[in-house]
Amino acid sequence: MEQTALEGRRVRLEPLSEAHLPGLARAIEDGRLWELPVTFVPHPRDLAQFLDDAQTAHAAGRELAFATLDAASGRVLGSTRFRCFEAAHRRVEIGFTFLAASSQRTHINTEAKYLMLRHAFESWGCNRVELLTDERNTKSRQAIVRIGAREEGIVRNHMVMRDGYIRNSVLYSLIRPEWPQARLALEGRLQAA
Repeated sequence: MEQTALEGRRVRLEPLSEAHLPGLARAIEDGRLWELPVTFVPHPRDLAQFLDDAQTAHAAGRELAFATLDAASGRVLGSTRFRCFEAAHRRVEIGFTFLAASSQRTHINTEAKYLMLRHAFESWGCNRVELLTDERNTKSRQAIVRIGAREEGIVRNHMVMRDGYIRNSVLYSLIRPEWPQARLALEGRLQAA
């Protein structure tokens, strides 16, 4: 899983590095994202460990973490990653995504997911891309459906959240035969945005 930047018209995904951490801290502080009960966003003081974990997972061939940037200004808006990469089955998960509150419900997430899906299907030749979210996370569930993924079901008692809550996760996927239509729809949405 090579470290490569993914460049869009208004969004750039750069492999996460130490240089991104100050901007990432500001993005997390925009909305106090670490306090959200339905996701795992690191506290700004824990970003060194967040980066170390990402680098360790990359070295093991399991993950590729990105900083999500505004392409024009270079401002860090959040982070996302490829996870659970299984080359033998040509399958990958997109997850651990978070954006500054001021960047949510904008073109940023749509374009970032478009870039990642295009890379997964067209560069890596994936057959399947998975996305999971907390059953309670309505915003995330709606965003996943908007990019063209289909809900497959509930993974019960899937994760223990920071506050001890035992989370059910909703599993979504997009598969290779669906990608051409999803790509056209995403490109249309991005042109209109």
